[in-house]
Amino acid sequence: MTLDEVAKRFEEAGIADQVSALFSLKRCRPDRAPVYRVEDQYHLDPHNDDLDLWVFRLGLRPARVPRLQVVRPPPEPLPPANTSLKIEELDEAWKSASLQSGWSSQRLVLAVLDAHRRPMHPGEVVAFVEARTKWHGLTEASAKFKHRGSPIAVLDDGRWAVSAYAGDAMASARAQVRERLQAARSYAAMRPDPVVMEANRKAAERRRQAHQAELAKLKRALLTAYPAKRPQVVALLDIGARDIQSFLSGEFSDLRARFADYDFIGAVEVRALLRALDFEPGERRLAELGPAQKTKKLNRAGRTLKITTALLVQGSCGISRSFGEESKLARYLATGALSKLRTRIESDAKSLYALYEYGRLHGCLRLRWGFLDELIDAPWVHRDEPDRRDRRSEGPACWDSGIG
Repeated sequence: MTLDEVAKRFEEAGIADQVSALFSLKRCRPDRAPVYRVEDQYHLDPHNDDLDLWVFRLGLRPARVPRLQVVRPPPEPLPPANTSLKIEELDEAWKSASLQSGWSSQRLVLAVLDAHRRPMHPGEVVAFVEARTKWHGLTEASAKFKHRGSPIAVLDDGRWAVSAYAGDAMASARAQVRERLQAARSYAAMRPDPVVMEANRKAAERRRQAHQAELAKLKRALLTAYPAKRPQVVALLDIGARDIQSFLSGEFSDLRARFADYDFIGAVEVRALLRALDFEPGERRLAELGPAQKTKKLNRAGRTLKITTALLVQGSCGISRSFGEESKLARYLATGALSKLRTRIESDAKSLYALYEYGRLHGCLRLRWGFLDELIDAPWVHRDEPDRRDRRSEGPACWDSGIG
C-alpha cells in the first residue's frame, strides 16, 4: 500500500482524517521492520518474528495458549475472632511477609505464644518467626516486657509467657494475624497457578523447538554484487555447503536458476539487489544484512557517526579490510580484469558471512569506533534460532569461516 492508501484506511477507521494522517505518515516514514518500502509501496515481511506479536496485539489472531480455568477448592472459613491462633495460620499468614512495619514485637510474641499454648524461650520464638520470614524486627531482648502490666510475662528461667493482662492485646494480635491471612489468601487467588504456568512453559518450549527444527532445515545463501545498483558480477555463498561461486552478467540466468534451491537469501539491500537481478523472491525469507541503524549521535553538539556494514564487520569480527575499495573494483571492471574482480567479490562474501554468523551466534552486532562500544540488533536472527546460550561449546563462527 502507498501512504495515501494507508491514510485513507485511517480515515475510514475513524482514527484521523486523511489529510492529517498522511501528514503524520510522511513525517515518520514507517519503513521499519516488519514493514519495508519499495519505492512508494509499503509491504509487510511475513517472516519477521515481531509481526506475529503485532498481529496478536491488534487482536487479529487468538492467543496460542488457551486460558485454562483452574478450579480451586474454596478456602477454609476463618475461625471466630476469640479463638486461639493455630500454627498453620501463622505459617500461611507470615510466609515471606514483611512484618517490619505495623507489627510490634509484642504482637509477634503474643501470636507465637498463643499458637503454641505454652511458655517459650526467646530464642525459640525468634527462630519460629525467622523460619517464616526474614523481614521482621523481633529480637531476644526481654527488658521491654518486664514492666508492670505487660501482656507478656518473663518467667524466672527467662521464658516468655502470656500474662494475666493480655486480654485486649491478645485480641488485637489475633485480629491482625487473621486480617493478614485473609489478604494472603486473596493475593494467592489472583496469582497464576504454578501448574498452569509450567504447562504453558512446556507448550511454548515445544513450539520453539519445532520452529527451530524448521529453521534449521532452510537452505541459505548470501549474495554480494558489484556495482550494487546495476550488478555486473555477483558472488553466491552457499552457507550449508560452505561454497562460493561467482557469476558475470552473462551468467545471471544460471544465477537465477540457482536461487530456486534456496529458502533464505541474505545480502546488503537484499530486495533492491534481487530486483536488479530481475528475480522475484516469492515466499522466500530475505535477510537484510545492512545496518538496521544508519547513524549514531556522538555528542550533544549533534556530531553523528554513519554506521556502515564494513564498520560492523570490523567491530564484530575484527576484519579491518572487509570489503574491496570502490576505486579498485571500478578499475577491475573497466579494464576487464574479471578474474581479480571475481576474487574480490568472493572475498567480500566471506566478510559478509562472518558478520552473518556473528549475528546468529550472539543475536546482535558490535559497533566499535573510538570511545564507542555498543551493541546493535542483528535483524536477520529469529528469536527461535539457537544462539551462544544453546551452543556454549562453540566459538564465534566469524573467527574461522571454514570457507576456502
